[in-house]
Amino acid sequence: MQTLKITIEDSFLQDFLSIVEHYKGKIQIEKDENLLQDPFFYERQKQLQEDIQALDDDRAKIYPQEEYATKRDDFLKVLRSKYAD
Repeated sequence: MQTLKITIEDSFLQDFLSIVEHYKGKIQIEKDENLLQDPFFYERQKQLQEDIQALDDDRAKIYPQEEYATKRDDFLKVLRSKYAD
């Protein structure tokens, strides 16, 4: 048995269910529990995987809290001086 992901337009759902009704012994249709609990589950999962890969590839860095606070404050000072009224 193979598992496939099928995306169906809302307006076509009933037609689709009618078509596959004849094959109910060969097809199992289940709602994805991840999407019921969090409609953005797969987008978040993909972003997390990309973030982890960026850390592994040294394209991103996690700073200690104190260093992050200093860099953030310095950046905000630059923005304020650049865009001050």
